[in-house]
Amino acid sequence: MTVNGSTGSPRRGGRPTQAEAAALHQRLREAAVRTFLDNGYDATTMVAIAEAAEVAKATLYARYPDKRAVFLDVIPWALSRAVRPEPDPDDGDSDGDLRATLLAIGRAAIEHALDPDIVQLHRIARNESHRFPEFASAASSLGWARRQQQVMDVLRHHTETGALDIDDIELTAEHFIAMVEILPARLADFGVYRTPREQRRHLSHAVDLFLRGVMAR
Repeated sequence: MTVNGSTGSPRRGGRPTQAEAAALHQRLREAAVRTFLDNGYDATTMVAIAEAAEVAKATLYARYPDKRAVFLDVIPWALSRAVRPEPDPDDGDSDGDLRATLLAIGRAAIEHALDPDIVQLHRIARNESHRFPEFASAASSLGWARRQQQVMDVLRHHTETGALDIDDIELTAEHFIAMVEILPARLADFGVYRTPREQRRHLSHAVDLFLRGVMAR
């Protein structure tokens, strides 16, 4: 998982600028994610994270008191990031083609769920959730927030036009995501992946079934 942008060290003499501090934070997060992915939680050390980020241990400890704090910060951050740019909710929707829009969102959701780093991060999060009660309560939905909001925006628009009949936009968006994303993600946990053709068939069926339930009569 990579991020574009400067990761240079703060300039010598004086406090780092806000931009430099943000770049350093991102650099540390990237290094921590790579280290957790490579080593797992138990085998990861603060020294290993600092070495991966190419910073002094003091620099890492100035931001995080221990490995636990690093884990609590970087795992939700990593899981909430999109692997690729999200489709615009208006893509395929200018002519009222709601089905095309939901298919595009569904494809992005599945692509994100099946990314190898995301699969491994979810495994690490679940394996370590017993140590992090404040983290376990949200571990199953860490990657959903932005996509759920996107689906809500689409559904709200079409409800306002009268095309859809939905009482609870938020709950309906959550069910849509569960229909298209959760089973492929759980299969991936066991190394089981559908063929592209099977994936398209399952997604199309899920979208059509969803629409039959929310279309205005």
